[in-house]
Amino acid sequence: MFKKTKLTYYKLGAAMTAGAIASSASSAYAAGTNNFSSIAQNITLSIASIPGLLTALAYLFGILLGVLGVLKIKDHVENPTQTPLKDGAIRLAAGGILFALPILFEAMSTTLDSNSNGQGASASQMFSVSFNVT
Repeated sequence: MFKKTKLTYYKLGAAMTAGAIASSASSAYAAGTNNFSSIAQNITLSIASIPGLLTALAYLFGILLGVLGVLKIKDHVENPTQTPLKDGAIRLAAGGILFALPILFEAMSTTLDSNSNGQGASASQMFSVSFNVT
């Protein structure tokens, strides 16, 4: 019974995947714009969403490790001989680091590129000091 149901799910999943690939491939070839500039533009647009994805993953895994750390500390309180305290502390520390990572990256990028023009900081900007004495 379960083998037949499992096989049916696999067939349905394979058919849906093949259909999705075929529909996306046919729409891409129908446009007729497969040149180097359009491919480069698609890659650039795809890469632009990676920081948001990494931020979401860092928050997700930070919260997950924080919850797992609290659960490990609870296990330590219930049975200290079986679960060492360091397991929960390591998970809590790693969760805190992951949760703070996007905020730190935002602060670093704002510090190095304050005008948001994408040039970053140069050596002349790093070593110059301006005193506004009035």
